[in-house]
Amino acid sequence: MESDIKNKVKKYYGGIAKRVNSRIGNNCCSTSSCCSGVSRSSLIYKGENLNDLPKEAVEASLGCANPLLFAELKNGETVLDLGSGGGINVFMSSKYVGQTGKVYGLDMTDEMLELANKNKEKMGVTNVTFLKGFIEDIPLQKETIDVIISNCVINLCESKEKALSEAYRVLKKGGRLAIADIVVLKDVPENIRHSMEMWVGCIAGALSVKKYEEILKKVGFKDIEITPVNIYTRDVIEDIAKQKNLGDTYSKIDAAVVDGAFAGAHVKAYKF
Repeated sequence: MESDIKNKVKKYYGGIAKRVNSRIGNNCCSTSSCCSGVSRSSLIYKGENLNDLPKEAVEASLGCANPLLFAELKNGETVLDLGSGGGINVFMSSKYVGQTGKVYGLDMTDEMLELANKNKEKMGVTNVTFLKGFIEDIPLQKETIDVIISNCVINLCESKEKALSEAYRVLKKGGRLAIADIVVLKDVPENIRHSMEMWVGCIAGALSVKKYEEILKKVGFKDIEITPVNIYTRDVIEDIAKQKNLGDTYSKIDAAVVDGAFAGAHVKAYKF
């Protein structure tokens, strides 16, 4: 049986995909709020060419950092994107690995998968496949993937150890993990950590850098590097809350407590 948190996350991100799907064929910027995903993605993926991607893939992007900056994808590699959403990381990765490579996108949400496949059809890419499933139970054979990427998804998972263990299982020997995720930089109150709304907001489920390293080592990863790159000030968190319609929940939190407590980080590790 799926947990309450997982259902909450699925409902929230499924709702985003529905809204983006409903606007396909319309002018995105006809309302004041519908392009927030575009502007956010432009900041996160600064330096990447987003112009040749479907705008729906960019709109549905909800990441915290750019995993492609340090994934070092190569021609011919097989890549797996955990929590692929509308497909932005998948489509960008497909350019790096070329026609001799392959990119899988894994998502648990039917609406996101529908959106991603529509975007795939628009782009006409042939080296991309979207799969339905949970990151705690990846529907691929062991040691079939060269690189695993992800953007702000592991923090949404209740069992990080299970998810990262599955990532380790499907990686080939010599393969690498290159994910962007939210980490905790200082202690936060327990009520934040136990709030389902905060899980949807990507904060309650975040790990400390030390705990993240411990889990990665436990499941088998080596040469672990976790680098905070985007510190979340109180203004950033307030903006995220507004974007996710969680303003009422966040208004009950002491802003000083969460100021600088979280960050978008680059997480890289290897399987030897």
